[in-house]
Amino acid sequence: MNKEHQSQPKDQKKTGKPKSSLSRHIVITVFIFMLLTAAYSWISEGKKTTEEVAISEIARAVQAGLVERIDVSGQKLVVGYTDKTEKTAKKEPETSISQMLINYGVTQESLAKIVITIKNQSGGSFWLMTLLPIFLPIIFILIFFWFISRQAKGAGMQAFSFGQSKAKITDPDDKNNRVTFKDIAGNKEAKEELKEIVDFLKNPKKFLDIGARIPKGVLLTGAPGTGKTLLARAVAGEAGVPFFHLSGSEFVEMFVGVGASRVRDLFEMAKKMSPAIVFIDEIDAVGRVRGTGVGGGNDEREQTLNQILVEMDGFEPNEKVIVMAATNRSDVLDPALLRPGRFDRRVILDLPDRADREAILTIHAIKKPLAEDVRISVIAERTSGFSGADLFSLMNEAAILAAREDRKQVTQYDLVRSIEKVMMGPERKSHLLSKKEKEITAYHEAGHALIASVLPDADPVHKVSIVARGRAGGYTLKLPLEDRKLQTKKEFLDDIAMSLGGYVAEEMVFGDITTGPSNDLQVSTALARAMVTRWGMNDTIGPIALESDGGKTMFGRGVDDKDYSEAMSAKIDDEVSRIMNTGLVRAREVLSTHRIILDDIAKSLLEVDTLEQAEYEAIIQKHGIALKKKEDK
Repeated sequence: MNKEHQSQPKDQKKTGKPKSSLSRHIVITVFIFMLLTAAYSWISEGKKTTEEVAISEIARAVQAGLVERIDVSGQKLVVGYTDKTEKTAKKEPETSISQMLINYGVTQESLAKIVITIKNQSGGSFWLMTLLPIFLPIIFILIFFWFISRQAKGAGMQAFSFGQSKAKITDPDDKNNRVTFKDIAGNKEAKEELKEIVDFLKNPKKFLDIGARIPKGVLLTGAPGTGKTLLARAVAGEAGVPFFHLSGSEFVEMFVGVGASRVRDLFEMAKKMSPAIVFIDEIDAVGRVRGTGVGGGNDEREQTLNQILVEMDGFEPNEKVIVMAATNRSDVLDPALLRPGRFDRRVILDLPDRADREAILTIHAIKKPLAEDVRISVIAERTSGFSGADLFSLMNEAAILAAREDRKQVTQYDLVRSIEKVMMGPERKSHLLSKKEKEITAYHEAGHALIASVLPDADPVHKVSIVARGRAGGYTLKLPLEDRKLQTKKEFLDDIAMSLGGYVAEEMVFGDITTGPSNDLQVSTALARAMVTRWGMNDTIGPIALESDGGKTMFGRGVDDKDYSEAMSAKIDDEVSRIMNTGLVRAREVLSTHRIILDDIAKSLLEVDTLEQAEYEAIIQKHGIALKKKEDK
């Protein structure tokens, strides 16, 4: 469905950042102060090594010919002796050095033998050297308090900005992050629905002149990874309008009223920049049914939802601000949110079918160099049930596998391996089994595969392996012959029997049971319970829906509340147990009848670890089991 999950830059504020920044500034400031103090002390100590003498002593030394030069800086004299030493003295103000020395008895001949240099410090350098020792500590103190006040101001501004919207804005002129419908494959009906929104944003006069009002809210509903966020961005990209994006959880804070304030701020910004699109991802975080008794009368989530309802209902026809939202749990949203005038248009995003998967894979493969043996259509057939996000991950993992092996092109083998990696996780080659454990695993997976091949309504096997992958010690990969939207009771019963194949094989061959079938039991039990409580696929209770699709009880009640009695609960348990035991009997019958094939499959697995589809089908065909083929339409 989606081209790529391009994440918007988020202004993530790490907890404790102001505190750590303040500490860092304090340490830097103290360090600079210590350096300045050390430098000043060194300069001061260096000055103290020069001896200061009286002017009369200087005059006697000049008369005796012991002085080589005299440097005059204001009232300060630096005297250089012939033995390369220096001494300092202070002269009288408003008196020249020559006249002063003559007054002390120095002759003109002696005075002519020395070099007198006049350095005028009456300018900026004089005042700098004079005032720097005084003002330097003051400047340091001011800088230190400025750092502290800036940090305190930042913390205070965070407190005042609590009620401001945290929406990320994508500018329509940002070519790097712009997404259009050309970047999205599949879901043709959803794109057709959204093209009307684009047309309204581009040319609203056409609708307003005829008295039509475009829907104020569009709710995108679909499984995770089907491209809800990407479609919303594509609408903004096609229309060339600002795109305000944030999550429903960003409204909610621990303080009551903050979420409502953020909603008001968000819609004010959107109206100022209209035409615009406001996109709220995972709106079920704030849009759940009200009045469930959770949180009391001042529940922050309900306050936020109330403000969203008010803002959406307050739009004028010419506001040109459209609210889009995404959720995969539309069944838990408040009815007031879904009524006409608010989110009155719902767009359903399904998992892509085979043709859509091929188109999505083609988009993801644009920037990836593919080898000549790559067949995108084959990969599309083997990825039934994959979402757009899964397909993106598949192509990315294939490229990573090729790069890891220092190859410049992605091959078909890379794509096949990445399918299993996305579905079950990476191979765990370091997960070594003992000879006994390996044999148990081989019979366990052979039991799954054989039952799937024998039972008429089970999906055909594509691969059997005893190499650990993810959390599984081994796996049997079975895929349907064609995409289907509906599943029958017979298919579910065959799936349950197939899931119990490993359990039965271990019990039949080794006379004992390991912890290996634990996940198989969980999956098959959950499936049997759903058949009884959700789909009415049972003979005892009948067509009664006792639970919702989410697995929880209906009518907005808590998880622990039940809409049926204890007697009905006992009937459910009995019916689930009956379905599981029936599947166990069927699995045992299949493996007992075809024990020779079971041994042959397990023996082959112990030899090669993995059986691909052609190798596995050769084994079962050898024993007279027909292959399953796609029905002609």
